Amino acid sequence: MTSLDSVLDKDGVRLTVDDAVATVTLTNPAKRNAQSPALWRALTEAGRLLPGSVRVVVLRGEGKSFSAGLDRQAFAPEGFDGEPSFLDMARGPEAELDATIAAYQEAFTWWRRNDIVSIAAVQGHAIGAGFQLALACDLRIVAEDVQFAMRETSLGLVPDLTGTHPLVNLVGYARALEICATGRFVHAEEAERTGLANLVVPTDQLDAAGLDLAAALLAAPRDAVVETKALLSGALSRTYEEQRTAERAAQGRRLRDLAGLAD
Repeated sequence: MTSLDSVLDKDGVRLTVDDAVATVTLTNPAKRNAQSPALWRALTEAGRLLPGSVRVVVLRGEGKSFSAGLDRQAFAPEGFDGEPSFLDMARGPEAELDATIAAYQEAFTWWRRNDIVSIAAVQGHAIGAGFQLALACDLRIVAEDVQFAMRETSLGLVPDLTGTHPLVNLVGYARALEICATGRFVHAEEAERTGLANLVVPTDQLDAAGLDLAAALLAAPRDAVVETKALLSGALSRTYEEQRTAERAAQGRRLRDLAGLAD
């Protein structure tokens, strides 16, 4: 990985680019890659800095844990240096609180852009915000020691970093409710069986598996992958007939492009 060009390295986030593959790494293993507003801003910046050549983004965490979730310092009266504490934000105007949470969510939204395919390579703990960050990606490869958990409800909160929508889509309403309301761990076997994980690998093979999947995704022409991703991501919100129409329109664009007749 030494040949990669570093585009960003700040606040616990490093973005490197190697032609069509970008790697976003959480770089604070001493704190199990605990998350903070500064880290979320860096993740948002990483999305904005992606070169147009990038087709696949691999998200990984250094150390034994992918991300143990929100840094508990957020709930301390003093908060983080230079940041308002969450308790202070709760005492402020409701509109400001809503806008602040919306800004935090931006770190979790760009992973599903149609022009890229994102892969989370997850080992060890992926708890709360860490679970939601893994869910933000299109695909998940997990190590055999993975431990997913949605602990927000157990702390009197709700998952608010965009994780509820993909979780319900992947495992269904009933299982999603049970996972969130109990805060229990989901291990590798269940993750693969229920669709949370696309693949389970030994921990020491996780990075290689992520790069292998990235290479496989690059084999198909970019425009066809972009069109297919858009078609699939919108399928749940369309009726059967609407999806048929969307398929015809997408195929028409691809055939015109292959024939040199693109608009």
